[in-house]
Amino acid sequence: IFGHAGLPALGLLGSGMASSIANGLSFVAMAAVIVYARPFRRYRLLGRFWRADWPRYRAVWKLGLPIAITLGFESTVFIAAVFLMGLLGTVPLAAHAIAIQIASVTFMVPLGIAQAATIRVGLASGRGDRAGIGRAGWAAFAIGEGFMVLTAALLILAPQLLIGIILDVDAPANAPVVALAISLLAVAAVFQVVDGAQVIGAGMLRGLGDTKVPMLFAAIGYWGIGIGVGAWLAFGGGWGGVGIWTGLATGLAVVSVLMIARWQARERLGLG
Repeated sequence: IFGHAGLPALGLLGSGMASSIANGLSFVAMAAVIVYARPFRRYRLLGRFWRADWPRYRAVWKLGLPIAITLGFESTVFIAAVFLMGLLGTVPLAAHAIAIQIASVTFMVPLGIAQAATIRVGLASGRGDRAGIGRAGWAAFAIGEGFMVLTAALLILAPQLLIGIILDVDAPANAPVVALAISLLAVAAVFQVVDGAQVIGAGMLRGLGDTKVPMLFAAIGYWGIGIGVGAWLAFGGGWGGVGIWTGLATGLAVVSVLMIARWQARERLGLG
């Protein structure tokens, strides 16, 4: 970006190139582990990958397509939030960028726990261990939500400390952005807890092979409620950027309740 070590300063182009290089190297590293690491070598996971296994392809597609659509709903709703913030002005847009970056960093923990939940629930389901399904799911939920409650407290108690990592909070020119970012982080405290719950709930259900109904939950919660309520509060209610974040938090809360309710029903019935 800045042209250090004798390289030209590429600005935003450099940021994109760096991200592409990092992702490419990550793929190469993971592929090397799959091919050469001892725990995976005996499975020959990439051996003869050019031979079509159509029944397995269909099974993967049936399970994976709803997950992809769910993630699409999630990513596009945040893109829409950026667009709405831009309509409100540069200060709300800047404050949103700061708050969403902070929330995104903490979100990585429950996201990782959700993936672990998918694996552990799936293993328990595969061996017919009904009690193990419940233990794996609820343990992941408790750990993830415990972490998110702690981060929510940090957002409420020390917002300027977090904002200061990204922006000079003492500069007078930044005062409007800092003030709004503090308000957004207050909403993000609730946002954190329900966002963690919904992503872990989705991971638990994926371990049971349940992906279609959660996809519908995401469509309703993210777009029907999240963006709908957010836009109404921001522009109709005069809440501005706080309204958009309140809408997102409301949508995530609805999705989290639906995910956990479905998990409870499936776990109670022993539907692995």
